[in-house]
Amino acid sequence: MLTKSSTELVRQQNSALVLAALRRKGSLSHTEIAAQTGLASATISVITAELERAGIIAKIERHVQGGRGRPRVLFEPRRDCGHVIVVRISSDVVQYSLADYGGILLDRFEEVRGDLGGTAAFGEVLAAALERLLLRSNISKDAVVAISISSKGLVAADGARLIWSPVFGGEQLDFVKLLRPDWRARIMLSNESLLVAHALAVMEEEKQVGFRALAAVSLGHSIGLGLSRRGSSGELDVSAPNFGHMLHQDAAGLCRCGSFGCVEAAAGFYGILRTAFEVPSNTIPAKFVPLSEMDKIAARARQGHRMAAYAFRQAGVALGNGISRMLSLYEPMPIFVTGPGTRYFDLLQKGLEEGMAHSLQVRLEGMPQISVVIDEQRLVLDGHLDRALGAIDGDIAASGHP
Repeated sequence: MLTKSSTELVRQQNSALVLAALRRKGSLSHTEIAAQTGLASATISVITAELERAGIIAKIERHVQGGRGRPRVLFEPRRDCGHVIVVRISSDVVQYSLADYGGILLDRFEEVRGDLGGTAAFGEVLAAALERLLLRSNISKDAVVAISISSKGLVAADGARLIWSPVFGGEQLDFVKLLRPDWRARIMLSNESLLVAHALAVMEEEKQVGFRALAAVSLGHSIGLGLSRRGSSGELDVSAPNFGHMLHQDAAGLCRCGSFGCVEAAAGFYGILRTAFEVPSNTIPAKFVPLSEMDKIAARARQGHRMAAYAFRQAGVALGNGISRMLSLYEPMPIFVTGPGTRYFDLLQKGLEEGMAHSLQVRLEGMPQISVVIDEQRLVLDGHLDRALGAIDGDIAASGHP
């Protein structure tokens, strides 16, 4: 027998399912909500009535083509019932985006990161940029229900502290302490590759029934890995193992994290540059390598320059070795390659396949499917919005308001 508390929990979960379906699919009829969620008709009627009274969703009538017959009754999220701010911290810029509860992008700008002098100075820049974002759209702080922040690096389990990053090194940054009490919004921090894997999993679930798992490998100044796996109870489990700083081999050289031999030390942009120009392996890594510089190295590699081609080949081997270890720990799954480094995938591919072939699992079961996805920035935004708005759906289901 269900207790009162367990009944309420089921109601909250069902309400969150309805909200997620409307947010991802747009306007849906009663029947379409049932098809998306698997909920009974009576349950949907109760939930939609509650959400409509609370001002979270709206009921609209849409006339069928030709104007004959009864109009279709559809439900859709009330876009103005809350807003989400997305902050993406990367090696060269910080990007600020504003979206409404329907997941529609309203505004975006970015600032060159430069040398901000540590986390304290960055906190001041961040606070000022958030204020400016709201001012540009004439939105109050109280209208912001979530601030979702991402960076490469290690994120604490509490989802608010950046423990280590290529941007700030070992100087930790607690975003809750930084933004409270000025902001009442939910504050979320995610590894960027985790967001990419989340967005890709949502896309793949749209394409196929029975989605199980995928891995997203991000190539660029940093090397990231995101994993999305369907849990035994049906939930989506998304994680970001510390792939770029997993040991490859000592000869890979000094990594930005301070260790020798990381995957990133061989496969990150600074590692490729170092190998191509035969710079000593203990040279302090460059903080940032412009794409224009990488393009020059790639052009030389494609023209047959030995060391430039060797640098990309070795980067591919490091990636392949790392992926083969990951597959040995988990299960066979498709690999999606993203990030600015995808423009050099033709130079990396042979080494990547060579590195993966070292795995017994790959030799027995064959190479996993490898796909290149160019628009990583869009995937990061989609991951931000789906996770942030999904969390807000849960808050709404629990309390009846954003």
